[in-house]
Order: sequence, then structure tokens, then C-alpha cells
Amino acid sequence: MVSGGKNAAVAILPAALLADSPSVIENVPDINDVHIIIEMLRYLGATVDFRDNVMTIDPRTADKFDPPYELASRMRASYYFAPVLLGVFKRCYVPLPGGCDIGPRPIDQTLKGMRTLGADVDTPGGVIVGSADELIGGDIFLEMPSVGATVNSMLTAVSANGTTCIHNAAKEPHIVDLANFLNSMGASVKGAGTDVIRVRGGRHLHGANYTVVPDQIETGTLMIAAAATGGDVVISGAIPTHMESLTAKLLEMGVHVSSEDDLIHVRSNRNFRAVNVKTQGYPGFPTDLQQPLSALLTVANGTSIVTETIFESRFRFLDELRKMGANSRVIETTAIITGVERLVGARVNATDLRAGASLVIAALMAEGVTEISGVEYIMRGYEHFDEKLRSLGAQIEHVKDGDLAAERAFLPNI
Repeated sequence: MVSGGKNAAVAILPAALLADSPSVIENVPDINDVHIIIEMLRYLGATVDFRDNVMTIDPRTADKFDPPYELASRMRASYYFAPVLLGVFKRCYVPLPGGCDIGPRPIDQTLKGMRTLGADVDTPGGVIVGSADELIGGDIFLEMPSVGATVNSMLTAVSANGTTCIHNAAKEPHIVDLANFLNSMGASVKGAGTDVIRVRGGRHLHGANYTVVPDQIETGTLMIAAAATGGDVVISGAIPTHMESLTAKLLEMGVHVSSEDDLIHVRSNRNFRAVNVKTQGYPGFPTDLQQPLSALLTVANGTSIVTETIFESRFRFLDELRKMGANSRVIETTAIITGVERLVGARVNATDLRAGASLVIAALMAEGVTEISGVEYIMRGYEHFDEKLRSLGAQIEHVKDGDLAAERAFLPNI
């Protein structure tokens, strides 16, 4: 069963502060990033209850606009609080975000969007400092379809009087989910999922009951894991249309993939063909699935070419896969991966969230035992990942010292 979307939840939860009454949000993933947001919400004065993947947020007691560095620096999505606090308090003081080190992740487009709508905002001393007596709608032209800038522009626009048009907007499913949540609160957001989003701002926002969309990246990671281990697996609670770019690549590799309603059926015989992959914004191949698929390509027949167009440091994990016997080299933004007959267990280190999941996939294919350190990255974005794999037959253990040990495993027919 796929959990709620990490990338959707980390945008929706801060947005709940914009309402004048409590919101009840279901299908919230129980992951470390969500717990950091809970700490931030409580620090700001909001009342939060979280149990059984249901979160209730009462924003009426919020009285601060300056989340602490110790929390903001632990995740990328912390900067989603900046436009929200600006809308609520007319000022914000938010430390620059942290998160995975996967290459430069500038926030200049976010600042541009806030300034376009009338905010006085800058980043002295590594802090987003903003103020605005009044926000006024306008045209925001993003230089690239950045997810973060699109989210922050939407969150600024709902507090701006008049109409805002966000041009060259990102189209990812979590952008649409945030728009749906804002609309359920009384906002007017149209065009999410296209390259132009129109927001009629300045409307009264109230609390809402809402269910977070299934996690596109977890779905894809499980699909790849099923294929990698020769599994015959049905993944439930998914949205198959969100997975079309990955499904196309898996089919090209020789994996059987079919879907019906919220079910995706993956079956493989571990005889994979090499393919070429280029990451793009949605509906193209997602950068967050590049690393898991690259792990699968290490055992494909032939040579695969993987081009990363979003984050330039996303190939660092290949150094760890080479310890397991993978044959790859990187030339600028392109990885050349030649499949090998088998991988072997080794001690490796997760360098970021999706790299961690990729190493688990490689470990499930490898002969012998693999020990993966840096498992805290995996826990940032995957809910009970080891438990879900174990329920399918994986020999995987989250041991006390923080390492994740995985032995070669085959997923059973289900």
C-alpha cells in the first residue's frame, strides 16, 4: 500500500496556517520530514495532533513568524513557511532550507515571485527576511518550471489581492494536490497541472478536511524494487497515470507492467534490456526516480545512458554502487552504465534520500549481505520502507546502530 505523498504533504501542512480554523489532513506519511514540520508548526504556536496518518492543525494559536535554524536547516521544504508566514503576519524570518546535497538548489525564483507580488524580501545572513504591508497580484514569469518556486508563488498569491498568473509553472502531481487543498480552504487556484496557474487571491480561507495524494516516488521505487528482484507484485493505493514515464521505461526494459484502478501489477524475470533515460519535469521522467532506476540498470544487458537535467550532483551514489561491482562512469551530466552479471554485497553509504532507496534496491539484487549507513536519509521520505519490503519477503533489518542491512531477497508472488 502506497503512503501519502511526501512532496505534497510538506507543502500542504504549512499552508494550513493560512486558515482561520482547524484543518484535518488524512493520509499524511509518517516520515521524518513530516515530524520536523510538526515541530516547526508547534514552535510557531499552532496546535498539532498527529496519529494514524491523520493530522489536525489548529492555526488560531500561532503567534510567531521565525522558525528556528535547528529545524529549518534539516529539510528543503522549510522555506514553504516563508510565504505562508508573510501572508499571516505580514512578515517572515525563515532560515534558508537544508535537505539533501544533490547540487545547487537556489531560491532566486522563489524570491522573484514574492517580490513581484509586493514583498520586500532578501536573505541576509542566510535567512529569508520578508515583509509586506499589502501583497498585490501580478504576473510571475519563472525562468524554469521549478517545483519549489511554483509552490512558493502559489502560497504567496493566495494572500495577494487580485489575480496572479504564474507562467512556466511546474506541473508535478504535488503541485495539483496543493492547489486542491488551497481550493478546499476557499482559495481560487486554477490551471494547476498546466504551465500557467491563475490565483485569485485575498479570499477568506477556512480550515478543511483533505486527503493527501499517494506518493508518486514511493510508488515508482516499489515498482523498480519489484522488477529488480524478479518479483510478481501488486502495488495498491497508487495513481497509475502518475507513473506513465516510469512504466514506459520498465516496459522498454522487458518488465511486465499493467494497471487497473489504483493497482499496479509488476512482474519480471530479471532479464533486463538497457535503456536511455533523461530526467525532465512532469510528465517527463522524474529526477527523484533516476537513482532507483539507475540501480536497476547496473544489471541490464548492454549499456544505458542516463542524463540528469535537474540536479547535477545526483550521480554521486554511483561511487557506492561501484563498490558492489557496478560498471559506470560519469561525464558531466551524463552517466554511462554498462550492465554486469551480478552485484555483490558491500558496506555502502547513502548520500541522500533517493540514493538511499537506490542502494536498498541494489542490495536486494546483490549476492551476500549489504550494510547501508546513512539510513536517516531514507527515513526522511519513505514511510516504513523496510517493513513494506520485509512484508514482501525481503531479508532486511534496520539494526540498532542506525545501519540498514539487506540480504539478497526475492519478492514472492502476491
